[in-house]
Amino acid sequence: MSLQLDWLTGHMHHSDTYAAWIHQQFHYEYAHQPLAEWQREFADGQSNGEWSCLIAFDGDRLIGGAALARDDLAHRPDLGPWLACVFVDPQARGQGLAEQLIEGVCDEAQRRGLKRLYLHTQNKQDYYAKRGWQTLEDFRAWDNQHWLMVRDL
Repeated sequence: MSLQLDWLTGHMHHSDTYAAWIHQQFHYEYAHQPLAEWQREFADGQSNGEWSCLIAFDGDRLIGGAALARDDLAHRPDLGPWLACVFVDPQARGQGLAEQLIEGVCDEAQRRGLKRLYLHTQNKQDYYAKRGWQTLEDFRAWDNQHWLMVRDL
């Protein structure tokens, strides 16, 4: 595998595919947003700073990504920025790729002078806790339990 990480802005031909993966993986968050509308918002987010996405690819095959998002939780507009849209193709899992993507986003946030990042997760709180994230609260959303977490950079 010849793994490369780079920002999606230089590889926009992957934008719709990645947005579709996120729309499917986190379907409960996008229940009221049609895929095509989300794909437009996500693509626009690469240039306007809403969804700066770091992607991983092997050759020209997209295999994962993670985003530095301005807003990612409607009921907490007071918080941000966010680690969001973390996803690795099932065929590429188990090799530490998600962790590389997360660290890449954290490094970029720190480079931009940000002091902390937030995330919310439905079932990966233990994964994030082992990597330096702390739980701020748990809450119910989309008919499920979620965890709001923070990491100082």
